[in-house]
Amino acid sequence: MSVRWVTGISRFWKAGLLLVVVLAVALWWWATSPQPVQTTPVVQAFPSQTLSVLNASGYVVAQRKAALSSKATGRLEWLGVAEGSTVKAGEVIARLERRDVLAQLEQASAQVGVAQAEFVDAEHNFKRSEQLLVQKFISTSAHDASLSRLNKARAGLAAAQASERVAQANLAQTEIRAPFDAVVLTKNANVGDNITPFSSAADSKGAVVTVADMSTLEVEADVSESSIGRLKIGQPAEIGLDAIPGERFAGAIARMVPTIDRAKATRLVKIRFLNIDPRILPDMSAKVVFLERQLSESERKPLIAVSRQAVVESAGRQWIFVVDGDRVRKTALTPLAEPTQPNAASTAGSSAAQASSPAGDLVPVANLKPGQRVVIRPGALQDGQRIKIVSQ
Repeated sequence: MSVRWVTGISRFWKAGLLLVVVLAVALWWWATSPQPVQTTPVVQAFPSQTLSVLNASGYVVAQRKAALSSKATGRLEWLGVAEGSTVKAGEVIARLERRDVLAQLEQASAQVGVAQAEFVDAEHNFKRSEQLLVQKFISTSAHDASLSRLNKARAGLAAAQASERVAQANLAQTEIRAPFDAVVLTKNANVGDNITPFSSAADSKGAVVTVADMSTLEVEADVSESSIGRLKIGQPAEIGLDAIPGERFAGAIARMVPTIDRAKATRLVKIRFLNIDPRILPDMSAKVVFLERQLSESERKPLIAVSRQAVVESAGRQWIFVVDGDRVRKTALTPLAEPTQPNAASTAGSSAAQASSPAGDLVPVANLKPGQRVVIRPGALQDGQRIKIVSQ
């Protein structure tokens, strides 16, 4: 009996030891093998999201914009601006060849001089004729002849002056002037090019430059006609530009075009900037958030936030698992305020604003940076554990 008992005990210990080894191996494999997880980035959020009525996307445009050309046809002789040049209203920015027009002006001016001299002589002759007529030294017919000469000289002077004005106008047509204070956006011609306005002749150019008044920049956005009832003139808005990330600009609805685009079932809404920033340029892509009310200064400041799905509670604290290479780092959450709850309508592309569902709660935090990735729904994940990121 004792031998069998000893043999049984030995077998029991061997089985237990084997089970322990298997469990240890399984635990080591579980601890060292990458765990599949889903991640989300830490984002920069704006408190205005909670006041959003509707979202739309569009482009920055200048309300005052002009393609400048001359009324005359000729070869471009001088161009005094380039892209980005600032011009004042009335400033000459380009000029066509004009030697023939200058010659015509000189000829017209000379004719004015001749006509002026003839008029002065006729006027003096008429005054003398009046005095002689009173003294009866000349006949009435002679006096009438001097009056006729005066009238003819006066008409000749008026005709010469009119010809001079025509020549001056022709000269002015060879100059291209800025119609308002503006910035040159594009240069379409170079010195030596043939300028032919209102024509598509071969080897010729129409507009020499395109200018825009940068103080009239605004955003044009298409809004679905089914959502247009949520908007009104003067309604506050917040504008974000892809070229200036991390900043929002205050705006308001300036105008709504009184017609519907039948093809897209949208209405064009124009949003003005309350303050023009020199970094804002025409044709920038813009995203507009239409708001319930005007924002305070504190509500315009962005917050760093993380999805609530990434937050777990343990030992009375909130934690998040930050992705660090192929492992995770368990980090205590340092909240800033109550979570924001974005719930807005959005637009697809730059065509129309459509309603969308809530994007999920965001928790503002102080100890993370935008772009960092955190694990969502971490479950039993441990600090320092290896991970494998899978798509959602």
